[in-house]
Amino acid sequence: MNKSQLIGTLIVGMSLGTAWAVRGQFGHEQGAAWAGAIGAMALVLVSKRADWYRKMLPIVFVAAIGWGVTGMISYGRVVGYGRADNFPNAFYGLLMLFVIGGLFGLLGGGLTGLCLESSEKKKVKWARLMAEMVAGSLISYGLLVNQLGVLMTPPRSEAWAICLGGGLAMLWYMARNNFSSSLRVALFTTLGAGFGFAFGNFLQTVGTVLQINFNMWNVMEYSIGFFGGTSMAYTIFTSKWPETEKSAKSWENQVAFLFLVALIPLIIFRESVQYSELVKRMANLPNTEQVANLTAWVGALILSAGILIAWFFRKNLVADNGNTARRYFFAAYFGVYIVLSYLVTGALAGSFHLNHHLYVVNFIVIFILLNRVELSVVGLNIRKMNYEKYRLLFFSILVIIALLALVSISIHDGISGAHNRFEL
Repeated sequence: MNKSQLIGTLIVGMSLGTAWAVRGQFGHEQGAAWAGAIGAMALVLVSKRADWYRKMLPIVFVAAIGWGVTGMISYGRVVGYGRADNFPNAFYGLLMLFVIGGLFGLLGGGLTGLCLESSEKKKVKWARLMAEMVAGSLISYGLLVNQLGVLMTPPRSEAWAICLGGGLAMLWYMARNNFSSSLRVALFTTLGAGFGFAFGNFLQTVGTVLQINFNMWNVMEYSIGFFGGTSMAYTIFTSKWPETEKSAKSWENQVAFLFLVALIPLIIFRESVQYSELVKRMANLPNTEQVANLTAWVGALILSAGILIAWFFRKNLVADNGNTARRYFFAAYFGVYIVLSYLVTGALAGSFHLNHHLYVVNFIVIFILLNRVELSVVGLNIRKMNYEKYRLLFFSILVIIALLALVSISIHDGISGAHNRFEL
């Protein structure tokens, strides 16, 4: 990889990592969708491909859905298994986090790749793909959970099986329709995000044992985003993609724009920033009701301002010469997400956290690095899918996870938040 590719890969990794850490304040599908959109936006910005600029909104829209849908998976208890003081449970926890993180990467990276590979000569039939993925999800959940009783985290939701079925159906669609670059992106982003989640849980355990005064849960969230983002960017930058001559249709841009700048933020507001939710969040702060009320109003104003800014730049977002508009849009979309994370954790009551300040540091570094990407980063040093090397990498990661589990259980005799999936 050349210098621009390395910097571009780092930018995407830092963008998705930071946004995923911010997502920790919001959670669920909507939080993951906003983070996924930020990662995809960074990817398009550093690509320096005019045809990707012209369909930026649909690319970001599809990426948001891909990274967001897996937010339905419950993994809090699985994190507890990874903190166990015995190898079977610790290894199981880290391994299942590898699976869950892998599903995020599979759908997020895979759908992003399909949007990039869809062209006039070979279009993705989205309606058919969605139907197949829904069917795969239902079959997978019905077979694995209802019939075979394969339970990852009882008694909590087993929605991982839904995402697994959808992801496998997507891979089958890619394979039989020869979307080879998308397939490569999906498979490698699976490994990257999966390793990031497992490794992040290990770091969380180490931080807890060492009594590091930091939000170690956020470290785990940054880890899955960073490794997922860098693996997605690397495979996209080193794969071959068709040139798209036509711009996205007007209605496609409009639907994507409304989904990204209106629907996702409004759901975030309803679930995390409205008064009734803030009162629960800020129960330990003084003057809870007054602070919650003020925060809700400020949050509403910031979201409204963000929508207005996005509306102002909307026409230039997909223009060949709209680089300035795209950067401002990216900055606003990313910045509003960070500001909301400050608000919902009590910034207006004087409550600040170090991890939020690090979001800002990452944000600044990302924009400094954006100015260092001088050349096109896509289509250089093209790599084809090598399944033999992929299998070797896959099993190497499993060995590393086993070693992490061994190290984890050797540094403590039991910590808070640990759970056992299996009674020994």
